[in-house]
Amino acid sequence: MESVLNYLAAFGLGGVVVGTVLEALGVPFFPGAVVMILAGILVHQGTLSFPVTLAAAFTGFTLGSVLAYLLGKNVGTPFFQRYGRYLRLSPERLAQAQALPAYSAGVFVFLGRFIPGLGNLTPYLAGLAQLQVGWFLVYNSLYALGWGTVYLGVGMFFGARWPAILAFVQPRLLGLAVLGGLAVLAVVLYLDGRRRFRL
Repeated sequence: MESVLNYLAAFGLGGVVVGTVLEALGVPFFPGAVVMILAGILVHQGTLSFPVTLAAAFTGFTLGSVLAYLLGKNVGTPFFQRYGRYLRLSPERLAQAQALPAYSAGVFVFLGRFIPGLGNLTPYLAGLAQLQVGWFLVYNSLYALGWGTVYLGVGMFFGARWPAILAFVQPRLLGLAVLGGLAVLAVVLYLDGRRRFRL
């Protein structure tokens, strides 16, 4: 934990911008929210300033979202038919995006961000739906400000309590890992059993 914080502190606001650009682009398995929480811990420690860090996060998230939007709008359907699987964009989702009417796309940009598995695809889909860039920026900006504020706040909250959390978790880490593994195994077995029952 301390090593990760030290790296982020060394990169400073540039690390926040790069992290949020990658988050907004929907890079698979990139933990953009974790970067923001760690930045919030640094804000609590006084290494970073809250307003400046939020502005950096907003800038990075907006840049990544606009790039994704432009890819969706200008590169279009053939690109996503060929490479959509790398962004977890199935043919069904692609068809839904193309059928998305412009009048509801603005709401889709804001609310779609909250749907797991769809959130980071939202700017690509908005571009495919040919949503006007002005409306896209309005809805995307509202989400970016809320997202950045919430995750920075979480980091600031846990930053004050991190030593106590670490002292509680460290001795129980092996037990928590075993419980987590058993929970995943139980879910896998349950889903496999349902699939076989249907067959």
